[in-house]
Amino acid sequence: MKIIKLEYQENTEVFNRSKLDAEGVMDTVKSILLAVKKDGDTALRQYTKKFDHVDLNLIRVDDDVINNSLKNLDDKLIKALEKAANNIAKFHKAQIPDEWMIEVDDGVVAGQIIRPLDSVGCYIPGGRAVYPSTILMTVIPAKIAGVSRIICCTPPQSDGSVSDVVLAAAKVAGATEIYKVGGAQAVAAMAYGTETIPKVDKIVGPGNIFVTAAKKLVYGDVDIDFPAGPSEVLIIADETGNPDYIAIDMMAQAEHDPNAACVLVTTSETLGLKVDQIINEQSVQMKRNKIITESLEKYGLIIIAPSIDEAIKFSNKYAPEHLIIMTENPEEVVKNITNAGSIFLGELTPVSAGDYGSGTNHVLPTSGCARMYSGLSAESFIKKPTVQRLNDKGVINLNEMVTTLAEYEGLYAHAESFKKRFNNVKK
Repeated sequence: MKIIKLEYQENTEVFNRSKLDAEGVMDTVKSILLAVKKDGDTALRQYTKKFDHVDLNLIRVDDDVINNSLKNLDDKLIKALEKAANNIAKFHKAQIPDEWMIEVDDGVVAGQIIRPLDSVGCYIPGGRAVYPSTILMTVIPAKIAGVSRIICCTPPQSDGSVSDVVLAAAKVAGATEIYKVGGAQAVAAMAYGTETIPKVDKIVGPGNIFVTAAKKLVYGDVDIDFPAGPSEVLIIADETGNPDYIAIDMMAQAEHDPNAACVLVTTSETLGLKVDQIINEQSVQMKRNKIITESLEKYGLIIIAPSIDEAIKFSNKYAPEHLIIMTENPEEVVKNITNAGSIFLGELTPVSAGDYGSGTNHVLPTSGCARMYSGLSAESFIKKPTVQRLNDKGVINLNEMVTTLAEYEGLYAHAESFKKRFNNVKK
């Protein structure tokens, strides 16, 4: 990996790491969206044959197949899914805000109520690996929020089926339906509806460049979580950092994708060199060593910072998806962190904890989007309508202000709607 001084980082392409440039596939994705919108299930079958090489008969997975999936799995795996689900549910229940009302003026009360979305579509990627954890992370928060219809779309396997572990995860999480469709065509189906797949209010979940492009294009017809690109980690460490832990954490992130980004920012050059040495020695032994090597060669970086304060400034500008803080006092460092998708404090807290079972969500903003987005949460699936009520005193108190502003803006009917009430209340 490259090892550089922090003062030279402005001359590198580190901030443009692994961003998915969806422009190159937009025309293809637009044609897919239009075809699915026009031809529905017929288009889904055509694209599944073209991209997944599968002849789809039934698009929806039968409920009996889902229910039987648990019988086909090892008890240890089922217990792991159930424990992860319990932790995720417990964490996300705490995210639901309370309803509230306040008196903003004499006779004027206003507040906020909480309502769930009616339906949600969860995209579950396939391809390089099977991701039951993504089902837990997308379905459970929606269920906690009170969404009544939660569907999942995932690419079929080569035999036209969906793996038992994905089906079992959906069952444990509480999904209402599962469909064997992937790619941009799945996004189109959830956005517009087909004969089989219902139109939803919001689409969430990570995917490849075609899925990301499709989500961008259907935004407005439906809501989406956020555009997501290849995974990434940034580690802040001082001289107390454990080089073995740091090295394995960087390799763990790198094994996701050849375009994953892994950055260490440390105040200790000795530590940086040791981490690089460990990675060079151990990466060749990893099962996914080709992916790890390609990722670290392209987007792996060790930066030597003059101080922790400078490391923090860099991290906030980088706005990583995952931020690990391995310093003597990580709780002090995190006070100054403003931009990060999910933060892991101390050397005993790897990203894999959040990926699977600490309860926090692993669907997170990438490519610097943590500057303006939060990760997926229970709040991602609720609406917050505002409520207000005026009594006689409230009408009297607001009359002059409302009518003055309405008339100034030339909205005389607005003013008149208030004046009529003012003239009828008890003075």
